[in-house]
Amino acid sequence: MLFNFNMIDIIITSYNEPKATLRAVNTFLKQKINEKYKIIVCDPFIKVKKFIQKNVNNKKVSFYLDYGEGKSYALNLLLKKLYSNNRDNILIFTDGDVYVSENALDEIINAFKDKNLGCITCKIVSIDNKNTKYGYWSHLLFSGANKLRKKLSNNKFFECSGYLFAIRNGIIKEFSMDVSEDSIIPYLFWNKNYKIKYLDNVKVYVKNPDNWKDWKNQKIRNIKGHENLNKIYPKMPRTKSFFNEIKYGLLHVISSPKTIKEMFWTIELLFARLFIYAKAFYELRKKKVYSDGWRETEIKSAKPLD
Repeated sequence: MLFNFNMIDIIITSYNEPKATLRAVNTFLKQKINEKYKIIVCDPFIKVKKFIQKNVNNKKVSFYLDYGEGKSYALNLLLKKLYSNNRDNILIFTDGDVYVSENALDEIINAFKDKNLGCITCKIVSIDNKNTKYGYWSHLLFSGANKLRKKLSNNKFFECSGYLFAIRNGIIKEFSMDVSEDSIIPYLFWNKNYKIKYLDNVKVYVKNPDNWKDWKNQKIRNIKGHENLNKIYPKMPRTKSFFNEIKYGLLHVISSPKTIKEMFWTIELLFARLFIYAKAFYELRKKKVYSDGWRETEIKSAKPLD
Protein backbone atom coordinates (compact mmCIF):
# COMPACT_ATOMS: atom_id res chain seq x y z
CA MET A 1 0.00 0.00 0.00
CA LEU A 2 1.33 3.46 -0.91
CA PHE A 3 1.31 6.06 1.83
CA ASN A 4 1.48 9.73 0.94
CA PHE A 5 2.39 12.10 3.72
CA ASN A 6 1.83 15.48 2.08
CA MET A 7 3.28 17.60 4.87
CA ILE A 8 5.04 17.22 8.18
CA ASP A 9 5.05 20.31 10.39
CA ILE A 10 7.69 20.36 13.12
CA ILE A 11 6.93 22.91 15.85
CA ILE A 12 9.85 23.84 18.09
CA THR A 13 8.68 25.89 21.06
CA SER A 14 11.48 27.78 22.78
CA TYR A 15 12.02 30.56 25.27
CA ASN A 16 15.02 32.82 24.67
CA GLU A 17 17.45 29.95 24.02
CA PRO A 18 18.87 30.81 20.58
CA LYS A 19 21.92 28.51 20.59
CA ALA A 20 20.04 25.48 21.90
CA THR A 21 17.16 26.17 19.50
CA LEU A 22 19.60 26.36 16.58
CA ARG A 23 20.90 22.91 17.53
CA ALA A 24 17.32 21.59 17.68
CA VAL A 25 16.61 23.00 14.19
CA ASN A 26 19.82 21.64 12.67
CA THR A 27 19.17 18.17 14.13
CA PHE A 28 15.99 17.96 12.06
CA LEU A 29 17.52 19.51 8.94
CA LYS A 30 20.22 16.82 8.90
CA GLN A 31 17.68 14.00 8.75
CA LYS A 32 17.16 12.29 5.41
CA ILE A 33 13.52 11.76 4.43
CA ASN A 34 11.64 11.96 1.14
CA GLU A 35 8.54 13.61 2.57
CA LYS A 36 7.96 17.37 2.58
CA TYR A 37 8.40 19.06 5.93
CA LYS A 38 8.55 22.48 7.53
CA ILE A 39 10.12 23.61 10.80
CA ILE A 40 8.42 26.37 12.75
CA VAL A 41 10.34 27.96 15.61
CA CYS A 42 7.89 29.47 18.08
CA ASP A 43 9.43 31.95 20.53
CA PRO A 44 8.42 35.28 22.14
CA PHE A 45 11.83 36.91 21.57
CA ILE A 46 12.74 38.76 18.36
CA LYS A 47 16.45 38.18 19.02
CA VAL A 48 15.86 34.42 18.69
CA LYS A 49 14.26 35.00 15.29
CA LYS A 50 17.23 37.09 14.15
CA PHE A 51 19.70 34.51 15.43
CA ILE A 52 17.96 31.64 13.63
CA GLN A 53 17.64 33.63 10.40
CA LYS A 54 21.32 34.58 10.55
CA ASN A 55 22.51 31.02 11.09
CA VAL A 56 20.03 29.00 9.02
CA ASN A 57 19.65 29.52 5.30
CA ASN A 58 16.84 27.13 4.53
CA LYS A 59 13.34 27.84 3.24
CA LYS A 60 11.99 24.95 5.29
CA VAL A 61 12.55 26.96 8.48
CA SER A 62 10.22 29.76 9.55
CA PHE A 63 9.64 31.73 12.74
CA TYR A 64 6.41 32.31 14.62
CA LEU A 65 6.48 35.12 17.17
CA ASP A 66 4.08 34.11 19.93
CA TYR A 67 2.54 36.44 22.49
CA GLY A 68 4.43 35.13 25.50
CA GLU A 69 1.27 33.70 27.04
CA GLY A 70 2.59 30.17 27.47
CA LYS A 71 3.34 27.05 25.51
CA SER A 72 -0.27 25.82 25.47
CA TYR A 73 -1.50 29.18 24.17
CA ALA A 74 1.06 29.20 21.36
CA LEU A 75 0.36 25.59 20.41
CA ASN A 76 -3.38 26.26 20.23
CA LEU A 77 -2.77 29.10 17.79
CA LEU A 78 -0.51 26.93 15.66
CA LEU A 79 -2.92 23.98 15.75
CA LYS A 80 -5.59 26.17 14.19
CA LYS A 81 -3.15 27.70 11.71
CA LEU A 82 -1.76 24.34 10.56
CA TYR A 83 -4.97 22.32 10.71
CA SER A 84 -5.42 20.14 7.63
CA ASN A 85 -8.24 17.89 6.49
CA ASN A 86 -5.59 15.48 5.24
CA ARG A 87 -5.21 13.04 8.12
CA ASP A 88 -1.99 11.70 6.64
CA ASN A 89 -0.31 14.98 7.57
CA ILE A 90 1.73 14.95 10.76
CA LEU A 91 2.39 17.53 13.47
CA ILE A 92 5.52 17.09 15.59
CA PHE A 93 5.98 19.02 18.84
CA THR A 94 9.30 19.50 20.59
CA ASP A 95 11.26 22.08 22.59
CA GLY A 96 14.17 24.33 21.75
CA ASP A 97 16.23 23.13 24.69
CA VAL A 98 16.29 19.46 23.59
CA TYR A 99 17.44 17.60 20.49
CA VAL A 100 16.41 14.35 18.83
CA SER A 101 18.12 11.25 17.46
CA GLU A 102 18.96 11.14 13.75
CA ASN A 103 16.27 8.53 13.01
CA ALA A 104 13.39 10.51 14.58
CA LEU A 105 11.57 11.69 11.45
CA ASP A 106 11.93 8.42 9.56
CA GLU A 107 10.65 6.33 12.47
CA ILE A 108 7.74 8.67 13.20
CA ILE A 109 6.68 8.66 9.54
CA ASN A 110 6.80 4.87 9.38
CA ALA A 111 4.77 4.52 12.58
CA PHE A 112 1.98 6.74 11.24
CA LYS A 113 1.40 4.36 8.34
CA ASP A 114 -0.91 2.69 10.86
CA LYS A 115 -4.15 4.57 10.19
CA ASN A 116 -5.41 3.79 13.70
CA LEU A 117 -2.49 5.59 15.32
CA GLY A 118 -3.14 9.09 16.66
CA CYS A 119 -0.20 9.99 18.90
CA ILE A 120 3.44 9.05 19.20
CA THR A 121 5.99 9.75 21.89
CA CYS A 122 9.56 8.58 22.32
CA LYS A 123 12.37 7.65 24.68
CA ILE A 124 13.57 10.52 26.86
CA VAL A 125 17.29 10.41 27.60
CA SER A 126 19.08 12.51 30.20
CA ILE A 127 22.38 14.08 29.11
CA ASP A 128 23.27 14.84 32.74
CA ASN A 129 26.16 13.21 34.56
CA LYS A 130 24.84 10.14 36.34
CA ASN A 131 27.60 10.47 38.95
CA THR A 132 25.94 13.57 40.42
CA LYS A 133 22.81 13.48 42.57
CA TYR A 134 20.51 15.41 40.24
CA GLY A 135 21.95 13.63 37.22
CA TYR A 136 21.26 10.28 38.86
CA TRP A 137 17.72 11.40 39.71
CA SER A 138 17.08 12.38 36.07
CA HIS A 139 18.32 9.05 34.70
CA LEU A 140 16.29 7.13 37.26
CA LEU A 141 13.03 9.02 36.68
CA PHE A 142 13.37 8.97 32.89
CA SER A 143 14.03 5.23 32.82
CA GLY A 144 10.91 4.65 34.90
CA ALA A 145 8.77 6.78 32.59
CA ASN A 146 10.15 5.04 29.50
CA LYS A 147 9.52 1.62 31.02
CA LEU A 148 5.89 2.44 31.77
CA ARG A 149 5.19 3.92 28.34
CA LYS A 150 6.72 0.88 26.66
CA LYS A 151 4.45 -1.37 28.71
CA LEU A 152 1.29 0.58 27.82
CA SER A 153 2.15 1.31 24.17
CA ASN A 154 -0.51 0.60 21.52
CA ASN A 155 -3.08 -1.02 23.80
CA LYS A 156 -3.53 1.31 26.79
CA PHE A 157 -3.83 5.03 27.38
CA PHE A 158 -0.77 6.90 28.56
CA GLU A 159 0.36 10.51 28.68
CA CYS A 160 3.10 11.53 26.27
CA SER A 161 6.32 13.45 26.82
CA GLY A 162 6.21 17.14 25.97
CA TYR A 163 9.88 16.95 25.02
CA LEU A 164 8.90 15.18 21.79
CA PHE A 165 5.56 13.87 20.59
CA ALA A 166 3.70 13.74 17.31
CA ILE A 167 0.05 13.66 16.31
CA ARG A 168 -2.03 12.99 13.22
CA ASN A 169 -3.32 16.24 11.73
CA GLY A 170 -7.01 16.80 10.98
CA ILE A 171 -8.31 15.38 14.27
CA ILE A 172 -8.19 18.21 16.82
CA LYS A 173 -8.05 22.00 16.43
CA GLU A 174 -7.55 23.03 20.05
CA PHE A 175 -7.14 21.82 23.62
CA SER A 176 -7.60 23.17 27.14
CA MET A 177 -4.85 25.56 28.27
CA ASP A 178 -5.40 24.79 31.96
CA VAL A 179 -3.56 21.47 31.80
CA SER A 180 -0.34 20.04 30.37
CA GLU A 181 -0.51 19.64 26.60
CA ASP A 182 1.35 16.32 26.68
CA SER A 183 -1.47 14.88 28.78
CA ILE A 184 -4.62 16.33 27.31
CA ILE A 185 -3.77 15.99 23.60
CA PRO A 186 -3.21 12.20 23.80
CA TYR A 187 -6.48 11.90 25.73
CA LEU A 188 -8.40 13.78 23.03
CA PHE A 189 -7.09 11.26 20.49
CA TRP A 190 -7.77 8.30 22.79
CA ASN A 191 -11.34 9.54 23.20
CA LYS A 192 -11.71 9.35 19.43
CA ASN A 193 -10.50 5.72 19.45
CA TYR A 194 -6.99 6.40 18.20
CA LYS A 195 -4.02 4.46 19.56
CA ILE A 196 -0.99 5.97 21.31
CA LYS A 197 2.44 4.52 20.57
CA TYR A 198 5.81 4.71 22.29
CA LEU A 199 8.89 4.53 20.04
CA ASP A 200 11.75 3.12 22.07
CA ASN A 201 14.26 3.58 19.25
CA VAL A 202 13.59 7.31 18.86
CA LYS A 203 15.38 9.38 21.46
CA VAL A 204 15.10 12.95 22.69
CA TYR A 205 18.05 14.24 24.69
CA VAL A 206 17.28 16.46 27.67
CA LYS A 207 19.30 18.63 30.07
CA ASN A 208 17.77 18.60 33.57
CA PRO A 209 18.01 20.96 36.57
CA ASP A 210 21.15 20.51 38.66
CA ASN A 211 20.13 22.25 41.88
CA TRP A 212 17.29 22.02 44.39
CA LYS A 213 15.58 25.34 43.56
CA ASP A 214 15.32 24.65 39.83
CA TRP A 215 14.44 20.98 40.29
CA LYS A 216 11.69 21.81 42.80
CA ASN A 217 10.17 24.60 40.68
CA GLN A 218 10.13 22.47 37.54
CA LYS A 219 8.58 19.43 39.19
CA ILE A 220 5.93 21.35 41.18
CA ARG A 221 4.78 23.17 38.05
CA ASN A 222 4.62 19.87 36.18
CA ILE A 223 2.56 18.20 38.92
CA LYS A 224 0.10 21.10 39.07
CA GLY A 225 -0.39 20.92 35.31
CA HIS A 226 -1.27 17.24 35.52
CA GLU A 227 -3.38 17.42 38.68
CA ASN A 228 -5.64 20.01 37.04
CA LEU A 229 -6.82 17.17 34.80
CA ASN A 230 -8.87 15.76 37.67
CA LYS A 231 -11.03 18.90 37.70
CA ILE A 232 -11.45 19.37 33.97
CA TYR A 233 -11.49 15.75 32.76
CA PRO A 234 -12.43 13.60 35.77
CA LYS A 235 -12.97 10.48 33.63
CA MET A 236 -9.55 10.67 32.03
CA PRO A 237 -7.23 7.72 32.85
CA ARG A 238 -4.06 8.91 34.55
CA THR A 239 -0.49 7.71 34.20
CA LYS A 240 1.22 10.69 35.82
CA SER A 241 -0.08 10.89 39.39
CA PHE A 242 1.09 10.42 42.97
CA PHE A 243 -0.56 7.02 43.33
CA ASN A 244 0.67 5.79 39.97
CA GLU A 245 4.21 6.79 40.88
CA ILE A 246 3.90 4.46 43.84
CA LYS A 247 2.10 1.72 41.89
CA TYR A 248 4.35 1.66 38.83
CA GLY A 249 7.51 3.39 39.94
CA LEU A 250 8.36 2.54 43.54
CA LEU A 251 9.78 -0.91 42.86
CA HIS A 252 11.78 0.43 39.92
CA VAL A 253 13.24 3.23 42.03
CA ILE A 254 14.23 1.18 45.06
CA SER A 255 15.72 -1.61 42.95
CA SER A 256 17.88 0.69 40.80
CA PRO A 257 20.76 1.77 43.11
CA LYS A 258 24.01 -0.13 42.55
CA THR A 259 26.21 1.61 45.14
CA ILE A 260 25.90 3.04 48.66
CA LYS A 261 26.00 6.54 47.18
CA GLU A 262 23.15 5.78 44.77
CA MET A 263 21.16 4.21 47.59
CA PHE A 264 21.50 7.40 49.63
CA TRP A 265 20.48 9.53 46.64
CA THR A 266 17.47 7.26 46.07
CA ILE A 267 16.28 7.78 49.65
CA GLU A 268 16.67 11.54 49.17
CA LEU A 269 14.67 11.31 45.93
CA LEU A 270 11.78 9.53 47.65
CA PHE A 271 11.53 12.28 50.26
CA ALA A 272 11.94 14.97 47.58
CA ARG A 273 9.05 13.53 45.56
CA LEU A 274 6.86 13.44 48.69
CA PHE A 275 7.72 17.08 49.38
CA ILE A 276 6.94 18.38 45.89
CA TYR A 277 3.61 16.54 45.74
CA ALA A 278 2.66 17.94 49.15
CA LYS A 279 3.73 21.43 48.04
CA ALA A 280 1.85 21.17 44.73
CA PHE A 281 -1.34 19.92 46.40
CA TYR A 282 -1.11 22.68 49.01
CA GLU A 283 -0.76 25.38 46.35
CA LEU A 284 -3.67 23.99 44.37
CA ARG A 285 -5.86 24.07 47.48
CA LYS A 286 -4.77 27.67 48.05
CA LYS A 287 -5.99 28.46 44.52
CA LYS A 288 -2.47 28.87 43.16
CA VAL A 289 -3.57 27.25 39.92
CA TYR A 290 -1.41 25.92 37.15
CA SER A 291 -0.12 28.71 34.93
CA ASP A 292 1.58 27.99 31.64
CA GLY A 293 3.80 31.05 31.51
CA TRP A 294 6.86 29.99 29.49
CA ARG A 295 9.06 28.92 32.39
CA GLU A 296 8.90 32.29 34.12
CA THR A 297 10.29 30.45 37.13
CA GLU A 298 13.56 30.52 35.12
CA ILE A 299 14.90 26.99 35.24
CA LYS A 300 18.34 28.28 34.27
CA SER A 301 20.26 25.10 34.99
CA ALA A 302 18.12 23.20 32.48
CA LYS A 303 19.31 25.39 29.61
CA PRO A 304 21.94 23.35 27.78
CA LEU A 305 23.73 25.96 25.67
CA ASP A 306 22.43 29.48 26.42
